[in-house]
Amino acid sequence: MPLLSVSNLSTAFHTRNGIVRAVNDVSFHVDKGETLGIVGESGSGKSVTCYSLMGLIPQPPGRIESGTAMFDGVDLLHCSKRQLSDLRGKRISMIFQDPMTSLNPYLRVGEQIIEPLLIHGKISRAEATERGIAALREVGIHDGAARMRAYPHQFSGGMRQRVMIAMAIITNPELLIADEPTTALDVTVQAEILDLIKKLQQDHGTAVVFITHDLGVVSGFCDRVQVMYAGRIVETAHVADVFREPKHPYNKALQRSIPAMQRKGAELYTIQGLPPDLSKPIPGCPFVPRCEYVQPECHAPVHLEAVAPDHESACTRVQRGTLHLREQPPETMSATRIDEAFTEEPPVSGRHGQQPV
Repeated sequence: MPLLSVSNLSTAFHTRNGIVRAVNDVSFHVDKGETLGIVGESGSGKSVTCYSLMGLIPQPPGRIESGTAMFDGVDLLHCSKRQLSDLRGKRISMIFQDPMTSLNPYLRVGEQIIEPLLIHGKISRAEATERGIAALREVGIHDGAARMRAYPHQFSGGMRQRVMIAMAIITNPELLIADEPTTALDVTVQAEILDLIKKLQQDHGTAVVFITHDLGVVSGFCDRVQVMYAGRIVETAHVADVFREPKHPYNKALQRSIPAMQRKGAELYTIQGLPPDLSKPIPGCPFVPRCEYVQPECHAPVHLEAVAPDHESACTRVQRGTLHLREQPPETMSATRIDEAFTEEPPVSGRHGQQPV
């Protein structure tokens, strides 16, 4: 039985300029101990999907139009505020996208780290402080006692992200949602953060929902991947199948856009056009205006369907067997070279292993 099962989730924002359907009929599940990657361009609905599950959508203008999200028998979308508060921060935690703004600049770091324990753990402040120092040590900050008394501005970006992770894992959650936790970090610190999350997952058996636009990170970190576009899931499969057997033109285009996957000397590939306006109806496939393989049949409504074992796609031509994306690799590399591109070691700077202040 999945730890989290989301069905037909739709979230919209009612604005003066119309209704923006940010998430449209999204369904997925996360098993215990699994890492699910959610990828797509900015504005594809990745973060809104998870904010909806956590009850963090501002209402108004946001509104959850439909769907269920079952977590251990509790529907996160329709439970009471008290039930959601009991789960959020204790059994379900979240690492927010920007550590520079997610921490309260007026509170010491220690106060923010131990807050989940004081709310959910029902323990003394002294015991919570000891566990806070241990959590900092677990994320690689060894002078925890001194760091607990510091303010966020006294930390570098990488250290602030470690603090965010310490806050998220201090209650040993069953589900951890990581919203682009490495976006603002340099390559070396990014690798350290990913290793840290993986180690914590192995130690505590935590399931992870990893939101990112970096396919390179996904290839080495996630078990399954769902590709989102215009508020919809357009492809979902095991991570190896997503890269070796793409079943949607958007996924194929994303991979072709990665510089490391281009042949040397070839012109860099870009996806032409812009994502659609989500305040206007989209009758068929939302990727039609930008798709290289579009046919008249693509303008009809399409839904996510199985096209291979454990592999689903929302492409009409792939579903009908008239489009085989792996057979059309104009500028992309072979599957072997894809693996090599994604397993290259990140460059090591002179600051590797240090703890900047």
